[in-house]
Amino acid sequence: MSLQRVLVANRGEIAVRVIKACKALGIESVVTVSKADSDSTAARLADRAVCIGPPRVGESYLNQNAILAAALGTKADAIHPGYGFLAENPRFVRACEKEGITFVGPKSSSVETMGNKLAARELAEKCGVPVVPGSPHVASYEDAAKIAGEIGFPLLFKAAAGGGGRGIRIVNGPDELKGAFQNASREAEAAFGDNTLYMERYVTSARHIEIQVFGDSFANVIHLGERDCSMQRRYQKIIEEAQAVMVPESTREKIRASAVALVKGISYENAGTVEFIYDEERDEFYFLEMNTRIQVEHPVTEAVTGIDLVQLQLKVAGGEAMPYAQSDIAFSGHAIECRINAESPQRSFHPSPGRITAWRPPEMEGLRLDTHCYEGYLVPPFYDSLLGKMIVYGKDRSEALQKTRTALEHFEVKGIETNIGFLSFLANEPDFESGRYNTRWVEQNIGRFLPQQG
Repeated sequence: MSLQRVLVANRGEIAVRVIKACKALGIESVVTVSKADSDSTAARLADRAVCIGPPRVGESYLNQNAILAAALGTKADAIHPGYGFLAENPRFVRACEKEGITFVGPKSSSVETMGNKLAARELAEKCGVPVVPGSPHVASYEDAAKIAGEIGFPLLFKAAAGGGGRGIRIVNGPDELKGAFQNASREAEAAFGDNTLYMERYVTSARHIEIQVFGDSFANVIHLGERDCSMQRRYQKIIEEAQAVMVPESTREKIRASAVALVKGISYENAGTVEFIYDEERDEFYFLEMNTRIQVEHPVTEAVTGIDLVQLQLKVAGGEAMPYAQSDIAFSGHAIECRINAESPQRSFHPSPGRITAWRPPEMEGLRLDTHCYEGYLVPPFYDSLLGKMIVYGKDRSEALQKTRTALEHFEVKGIETNIGFLSFLANEPDFESGRYNTRWVEQNIGRFLPQQG
């Protein structure tokens, strides 16, 4: 069964990305839009656009009934959720399965298992994948105090149903424990409707390494290498690279093998990413979580493997077997992705919606821009601030980094504030050039950037 018509249940650059993949495969595309996006790039590119509600996400992009009605009404045989919104909502995946609509992603059982971090952690342990020393469900402050005495400080409280950095608190000592427990519980309840917490030892010198995996309905599973996503601010990724250059080759192979073992353990289908914390000081790695969808940073993997992951998603969802064995996957060169956001670093990275009066991206060999923006585009205030992803490829990391610096220097956007200047600061830092940075580097060094913007 090959797909004939796909409903793209998302917006912005990822909707454009999926529509282009559909066109390349000769698949009709229907995109869902809110009233704020009715004249968007995605709406113009798709074969058809269907308005599913007002601008606010709860009434549009998170409105499961409206999206299912759009799929049924347009006789779409599949829904591609992109990332965010409903991409990892097991209830929505089950609803698609019930209606006989192909969900371009894994089965609802996989989404549900990996969506709960405690369940995912338990599965990882069963599959022999290393996990961070920690605890299961923490029911009370008294439990937390007892466990803290066993695993030591510093430690982390994390929301079992969490994501996006919410419901996480670092605890450096006993005097911080009670307040952190209460705050993390409240934030988890507010963000996810579930205040379940668990605890982990906090790795102070950590790199964030993730493995791109892919499975099909014929029990084939492969990995497509790793990405280093350690350049983060408040647990949000800023710059991503493929491959990870600061991880020893023997450890890199162990991380890849662990990711494959995990996804085989749940008979995983379609694209997924297994995320790990790498402890540089100990040369040890630990399972963090799994994202059961395409990632924002998937283009760097495409750049170094030459494989179109979104097209592969559509083919596998349509019932095809993966055309690759692990031995077919080869890596060449280095790729760096910068997330271009409509935000003001000088105002605590506050979103900056408004009209783009000038949009002049650089043009150079080895540069790819995934975006939905253009000169005259009105950036709405209702959604994520991502304007686009600038991906630069070079024969090695040194060349990719130099191209990244040049591209950022010549990327002109007017009418709104962006983080381009901040990205340029990061790309020119000696620690970034040497690769000697970790997930805490931005927080520790951001003060050197902000004063000079005065």
